[in-house]
Amino acid sequence: MYQAVLAHLEHSLWNDTRNARTLAWMVTGLVLSQRASLSAWLPHIHSHATFAQSTERRVRRWLENPAIDPVSMYGPLVTRALRDWGGHTLVLALDTSVLFEKFCLIRVSVLFRGRAVPLVSHVLEHSSAQVSTAHLLPVLAEVKGLLDFLGICQVRLLADRGFCDTELMGWLQICGWHYRIRIKSSLILAAPDGQRLCKVSEIRLAPRETRCFQNITLTGRHFGPVHVALARPSDGPEQWQVVSDEPTSVETFAEYGERFQIEEGFLDEKSGLFGLEDSKIRDANSLERLILVLSVATLLLVSEGIQMVQRGDQRVVDPHWQRALSYLKIGLRAVQYALSRGQTIFSNLTLQGGPDPEPLRRTRPQVHPTATLEVGWQIIFRSPS
Repeated sequence: MYQAVLAHLEHSLWNDTRNARTLAWMVTGLVLSQRASLSAWLPHIHSHATFAQSTERRVRRWLENPAIDPVSMYGPLVTRALRDWGGHTLVLALDTSVLFEKFCLIRVSVLFRGRAVPLVSHVLEHSSAQVSTAHLLPVLAEVKGLLDFLGICQVRLLADRGFCDTELMGWLQICGWHYRIRIKSSLILAAPDGQRLCKVSEIRLAPRETRCFQNITLTGRHFGPVHVALARPSDGPEQWQVVSDEPTSVETFAEYGERFQIEEGFLDEKSGLFGLEDSKIRDANSLERLILVLSVATLLLVSEGIQMVQRGDQRVVDPHWQRALSYLKIGLRAVQYALSRGQTIFSNLTLQGGPDPEPLRRTRPQVHPTATLEVGWQIIFRSPS
């Protein structure tokens, strides 16, 4: 497996063979052990060192090396995977996750066929998931640089209400990116001429009612024009409130609901597939490099899962009649299956745009806003004159 991973890394990091080899070791150890623990990787690392302690020391030094920039290492790899994206809209999710109650992981992921594939990740010493726009914009600028390099212009960004900020929306507008962002109840809605309409919290919806406000402005700064969709999906008190740069409808909630894929990705990393919580690293920069290892593994496994499904071979590793596993888990099982039989793995690296040829069959009810597409909604469109 090490040679297969190394081949892709050397192709992308052709001028940095030494670091490519160390990174390939770590990715191999992570995938085979399914634990983000340096000691768990050691049995799977084939180095020239006589003692395991020497190998662990080299890996630890790599993670602590300030000269290693995760973006410059991961960027060439992920852009190569996206080279066949085509003219399809690229959907991104922006979110944060707290690590060890001390660090905050800021991430932008590509939402791809039910799976969030990391694009840019940044770790800072910050004990809250709430971060300022000043911390977010450098991360988004790195994303824009990668997408500009690929020539991808059709972009839609999804974010939770913690990122509801007019400065962020203005930046997205300048980039020409579309967005769907959940908004806070304290926001003020106003007509384009500045006439105050109401606070979001003052709007009371009946169960299963949706209201769409088109061409309005937000806050006392009158940012806009934007479009807002409000919905109450059940008899409970919770309302969904989403702002968009494009006209809203019931479909807006389904588009926003795709954001939950990034939360599933965090779950895979932290306590699910890779067990990031097993890591004993407690330094922001070292954690960022460790997350680079997880990102490379995720990218390779999702690509492997895609190719298995495209070949029609997913039932070799997925016991369901229709696809019921994520591409990430299919990719992991495909690697395990191939290695046990001495077969080739990671022969290609690609994330292709377009519809999913084998959509995931859901085995349990979903709790996110895709439920808003059910029949029976009362839709009221309002556009201030």
